[in-house]
Amino acid sequence: MDPATQSAQISSSEGVADGQNSTSKESKLSVKDLIHWRDPKKSGLVFGLSMLMLLSLAAFSVISVISYLLLALLCVTITFRIYKSVVQAVQKSNEGHPFKALIDKDVSIPPETFRKHVDSSLTYINRALKQMSHLFLVEDIVDSLKLAVVMWLLTYVGAVFNGITILILANILLFAVPPIYEKNKTQIDRYIDLVRTQVNTTIAKLQEKLPGAVKRSKIE
Repeated sequence: MDPATQSAQISSSEGVADGQNSTSKESKLSVKDLIHWRDPKKSGLVFGLSMLMLLSLAAFSVISVISYLLLALLCVTITFRIYKSVVQAVQKSNEGHPFKALIDKDVSIPPETFRKHVDSSLTYINRALKQMSHLFLVEDIVDSLKLAVVMWLLTYVGAVFNGITILILANILLFAVPPIYEKNKTQIDRYIDLVRTQVNTTIAKLQEKLPGAVKRSKIE
């Protein structure tokens, strides 16, 4: 193989690799781009659909919402199938099934992909179990007390809001907070640092006064 051909192949492979890396990077940043409203049309569409779904779940049962969605999808596909059949009959064409490309597409999950996601999920599950053991068996009394305070506050939140209402509020905050933070990053970071310093100081004082508290500085 002559050097020119080899150089061309190397350049082509590097271009493909760069394209794959770029695509991977774009897919990873897609959620971040949506919540930062990089593309207002896409962000508005996703926000609107998610709000519509949550409001539907607030008004109807999960079974009803899923049934209506699937029924609407069936109405669209059946109507399109009949329409294409009529057009083919009138034009006397033989285009075949309108969804043939989708029918022939392989939608099965490869075993390697399934095992990869199971292994990844198992890592998070084990980490969560270890953290629960750390908190509920009072390995560090300060951490357990912080969890108790959070749970106590959540009892008041649960008395005011139900799960769907909290999800609706979380969805609104998810799409509203990032743009606000991006525009006022300096001021917000300054206040966050002040709060973090105050909290760390309070926790350090508690660790010194509470009996049996595990001091992180000694462990580290």
